[in-house]
Amino acid sequence: MALAAGKLVYGKKSLVSSGPLFKAMEIKGDKMVLEFESKGSGLVSRGGDLKGFAVAGEDGKYVWADASIKDDKVMVWSDQVEKPVKVRYAWADNPDTANLYNREGLPASPFQAGD
Repeated sequence: MALAAGKLVYGKKSLVSSGPLFKAMEIKGDKMVLEFESKGSGLVSRGGDLKGFAVAGEDGKYVWADASIKDDKVMVWSDQVEKPVKVRYAWADNPDTANLYNREGLPASPFQAGD
């Protein structure tokens, strides 16, 4: 709340007050490319490989997915889903393994996107 107040109330425009927020996705072959807002000075994974992502094909059945950061975007894929159309992140009651952050140390918000 203090970060949000600094930005919104006190006009500190350069202050990063939020973790990464899902903005858009693009499907490239068997991978999904995710874009984020509020990424501050860049996206990072805390504690190893990115975790907490799941993808689904046309059947709507989600499976855990691999993910990596490339050029400040997140690439998501699973060998079990040939043509992904949906993605979600930290979609659980207690998403304790979700580890996408911005360099300022603020965590990404859970989201779900796709058809």
